[in-house]
Amino acid sequence: MAEGLLMMSGLLITERAPRPATVMLPYRGESAGEARRMVRGKLVEWGLPELIDAAEVVVSELVTNAVKTGCLARMTVTVRRVTDRTVRVAVRDGSRILPVLMVAGEDEEGHRGLALVHHLTGGRWGASVEVCGKIVHADLVVGC
Repeated sequence: MAEGLLMMSGLLITERAPRPATVMLPYRGESAGEARRMVRGKLVEWGLPELIDAAEVVVSELVTNAVKTGCLARMTVTVRRVTDRTVRVAVRDGSRILPVLMVAGEDEEGHRGLALVHHLTGGRWGASVEVCGKIVHADLVVGC
């Protein structure tokens, strides 16, 4: 639901999108737990409990990847309603190196995170480079 105007019975009514949530976190493994709590709380507030499990896994993977960049400042984690049915989880970090979807070998312990994000989002994820880093986002859709 985007901010806009709605005309009902001759009255002009302003519609507002639900407020996104943003948190700045240190580049530490424990930050994934804080990001999960923030995302879970927002999804409960928005009445979207069916997205909680997938969103917690997605934000954990994105935060874990940001931690591995070796950046020293803080990452930014955001969750926002893109539409009535779509929620975007995004992590901004200080590295300009884009993530790569890899196929892990059967014996490998790693390289499965983005494949999991890809699966949970139906391929609705991506990354964009910024002047001082990048944003990796993943979209979850109600009913998918």
